[in-house]
Amino acid sequence: MRRNNLQKRVTTGRFTLPVAVFISIICWILASLLMPGLVEQKASYSLFQLVDLTILPLWFNKLVSFTLYAVVGYSLIELNNAFAIIYIRASVQTSLYFVFIAVCPFLQQLHVGEFVAIAFLLSIYFLFKSYQCHRSSAYLFHSFVFMGIGSLLFPQLAFLIPVWLIGAYNLRSLNMRSFFAALLGWIMPYWFLFAHAYYYGEMELFYKPFIDLMRFQPIDFATVPLPDILTAAFLFILYAVSSIHCFVTSYQDKIRTRSYLRFLILIDFCFFVLLVLQPAHIACLLSILPVGVGILVGHLFVLTNNKASYLFFIFSLFSLIFLYCFNLWMFL
Repeated sequence: MRRNNLQKRVTTGRFTLPVAVFISIICWILASLLMPGLVEQKASYSLFQLVDLTILPLWFNKLVSFTLYAVVGYSLIELNNAFAIIYIRASVQTSLYFVFIAVCPFLQQLHVGEFVAIAFLLSIYFLFKSYQCHRSSAYLFHSFVFMGIGSLLFPQLAFLIPVWLIGAYNLRSLNMRSFFAALLGWIMPYWFLFAHAYYYGEMELFYKPFIDLMRFQPIDFATVPLPDILTAAFLFILYAVSSIHCFVTSYQDKIRTRSYLRFLILIDFCFFVLLVLQPAHIACLLSILPVGVGILVGHLFVLTNNKASYLFFIFSLFSLIFLYCFNLWMFL
């Protein structure tokens, strides 16, 4: 009973989120003091690489980065409140997200993954709004608009368009009209890019996302830093355990909630596959993956009350502490 009460107090307590934010801020400050010259991991992210971030002071770069992560964290709370994925009003998914970013110093700087994570969350919101909606065209249009914006910044996101259509079909919102509305929404950001490129005579700007999309980086994990690999492995463990829990206990959830969770499981699985096939994009993917994984793990911790879940809860806490110490040691 004492074990169960500890897990319940941490996952559903009203002070969990403030404590998580406080711990996150301390970890950010400590990492900034110990590693003031941490170099951003370079990768070709289409249009985002045209922005010169070196002109920004380091403190302002990190402040903007933390603000963007805060937007993602708040959006996770609103997403859960809107769709009751975790039917207990808990902020554990946001707490997990903040703590996870805090233990990864290489993510604590302005990066394309932060913008893609926001677009990803907004796209999921409108997709879930379309659940069993007879007039779902507007919702799917907006969902795919944000997918299009995300794919401009991170072109590999376009590979997930079929997965989004499968999700819309499973949510019973896909019909002939909404299908074309979705395609129109995805194309719209590219229309604006084409108009800008054509007007200023910079058509290579329009071609760049498609060129980056078709450029496959070699599958070489030797070039990937060890902290990134360990962090991705830890995320996968959390994902695997929470996904199995969702399938085993799916009978306890409403049909609507079951559909939401299964879509998150599917989309996170696709992100992990993309990470294995294109490890060069691991920094961006590690900014996106905690969104879905945080919801799945929050669903596990809040709605379970047994010895196995308590042991996994303790394992997760100690693993986060180990990851933070290991990451600091590797980058010092």
